Amino acid sequence: MQFQDYKEVKDFLDEYVLKINTPDFIQNDPVQFPRRYSDLRDIEIVGMLIATISWGKRNMILRDAERMLSEMGASPFDYVMSADLDEDETYTIHRTFNKSDFQFIVKGLREVYKRYDSMESLFIGKDNFEGIKSLRDIILCANNMPGHRGEKHVSNPDKNSACKRLHMFLRWMSRKDGIVDIGCWKNVYPSSLYIPLDVHVGNISRRLGLLNRAQNDKKSVFELTNILREFDKEDPIKYDFALFGIGEGGFMD
Repeated sequence: MQFQDYKEVKDFLDEYVLKINTPDFIQNDPVQFPRRYSDLRDIEIVGMLIATISWGKRNMILRDAERMLSEMGASPFDYVMSADLDEDETYTIHRTFNKSDFQFIVKGLREVYKRYDSMESLFIGKDNFEGIKSLRDIILCANNMPGHRGEKHVSNPDKNSACKRLHMFLRWMSRKDGIVDIGCWKNVYPSSLYIPLDVHVGNISRRLGLLNRAQNDKKSVFELTNILREFDKEDPIKYDFALFGIGEGGFMD
């Protein structure tokens, strides 16, 4: 499929945002898990942890997310603040993410909630990459275990990471259209979000002429997000639904 200019690409993407960003999307997407909760802290904790394991086959993500939630019981916040995080038992939760990695992140989240009422506080008034860096720093500091295997599951913007999964988490928390995304944060605005960039979204964006850079890294996130902000400066990351869904449905074949 060929386009003459950015306007044609925008019209194409707008069409698929409307098709894909619907309530039906929720039942097969990891966003369903934080949506089960009403307490803000439960939503944040579940959203961050589920986003962390959101890579690989969709059915495996959904299956393993259920396993992780069963570990935390009815109140994820209560679990984070009171669970024994020094157990030696380890087992696989999702692919290379195991119980030790889970405890590593939960210990970091415990420190977040000792300092703040909401995880949102880490992102208010900052670029979202800076907020991700702040979150990572607290998690690493709380564990005080340099080189722990859990570090690799918390994206590092200083290493030029695209931080795909955490940007997806921020989309869930901050977009406020009342359809798929939760929009429970009031002071981190949709206009400030960055595209959750992975191999799939990168490839589709290049085929549409929206992304020139070959690597799927932080610099590419800036490049692609800046174009999407030209399409809609208030809500640029709504186009994540289209870039994801176009490829899933084979609409570019």
